[in-house]
Amino acid sequence: MAATTPLEDMKAAGRAVPARLRDSVLAVGRSLVVAAGAGFSVVVPFLVVFFTGIVVDQYLDAPASGPVGVLLAAAVTGVVAAYWCSRRSAGWTRAQIRRWCGIRVRAEYSPMPPLERDERGHWWTGFSYHRRHGVARVARFVHWSVRDAATRRDAIWWLLNPWSATFFLVPPVLMLGGGVVFAFAAVVDGDLGSSRPLSSVISLLLGVLVAVVGLLITPYALRAHLDVAARVLEPGRRASNTQLKRRVEELTLTRADALGSQAAELRRIERDLHDGAQARLVAIGMTLGTIEHLMETDQAAARELLSEARQSSAKALQELRDLVRGIHPPVLAERGLGDAVRSLALDSPLPTEVTVCLPERPEPPVEAAVYFCISELLANAAKHSGARQVWVDILHRAGLLRVTVTDDGCGGAQPGRGSGLRGIERRLGTFDGTLSLSSPPGGPTTITMELPCALSSQRISTSFDKG
Repeated sequence: MAATTPLEDMKAAGRAVPARLRDSVLAVGRSLVVAAGAGFSVVVPFLVVFFTGIVVDQYLDAPASGPVGVLLAAAVTGVVAAYWCSRRSAGWTRAQIRRWCGIRVRAEYSPMPPLERDERGHWWTGFSYHRRHGVARVARFVHWSVRDAATRRDAIWWLLNPWSATFFLVPPVLMLGGGVVFAFAAVVDGDLGSSRPLSSVISLLLGVLVAVVGLLITPYALRAHLDVAARVLEPGRRASNTQLKRRVEELTLTRADALGSQAAELRRIERDLHDGAQARLVAIGMTLGTIEHLMETDQAAARELLSEARQSSAKALQELRDLVRGIHPPVLAERGLGDAVRSLALDSPLPTEVTVCLPERPEPPVEAAVYFCISELLANAAKHSGARQVWVDILHRAGLLRVTVTDDGCGGAQPGRGSGLRGIERRLGTFDGTLSLSSPPGGPTTITMELPCALSSQRISTSFDKG
């Protein structure tokens, strides 16, 4: 590569100065726009609350409901205005980052779950049941906006935007404006033409220096502000080492739990085979040997032993079937989760109502995990709750398989008191699932399990009640 001469370096530097100045001036204008937008987005909800209170109080006969009605109307409109401003502010900021920095900050809002009406006439919002359609729509929007991660990030940025603009953008703009005003005052009010103009010259130079510093640092301040916005609006862009380590620890723990559960299950199968079916088959073999010797000498005793061998073979076959059912029930493989849970309900000593609404069948490992979790919960309810009725609801909404098991027993269940619920949590953790428990003293007890789940076959939507 050819070496450049000092003259060429000076020319290149001279051409870079206008571009640098142009970028700085442009950054000042953009900083003013960003700061004004941040302040405007925060002021609008307060103005809406103020004018709503005046309108309700003066023109809508608010004294009939008192100040509570005025405050309620103002609060509702304020919340709606804040939501609208947070969404618009976040969208505007994303557009600025894409246009000024060339970085695309994604807005991944989760889809709002559709309203569905079940067999009882209740509306399912994806989060809760409601009798009225209008109430269900409002509840769905409130739950969705609170739980949606992108909407929460929008609200956080709406609150943080004015403070970030004040910290990063206001100081350089004030330095630029103050320096210009100070320099202009030195020229207008100073004594540059007198015999002692030193103080005026110093004021002029100081004002110009402050203005130049403010102008030069404005692009960096704007870039820092937009970097904060990108981190808030899309935190997944730069996952911290702490987050990655925490995720690795979670995966390591769930993997260890899965391996431990698998080893325990294999030991159980081996023990059941050794103590049950294997022992019976050995006994049948010995009985058949005895029958072979008695066939010619004592046929009556041989027939009696043959009947015992037939009964033992039937018991061994039943034990093998029970063992297979404990590994993976045939009804689960052939008919799916809904019919398998109904089979559990038929075998349960408590009256159990099962409601299944699955657009398609879950994956086999998820089906098996949920089946055994429900089986253990029904067994716990029969043994410990003192309940008279159990309800099982199986739904799939927004990519989650949601199972709710409710009983009208005495309540007071706690995960720390036994290993049953902890085992269910470990089983669900293998699939990144969660378990939540609500069991106040006196009941009822509600256990909700949620698993990320992709579905794969025909729609299943039925209800079953074993009275």
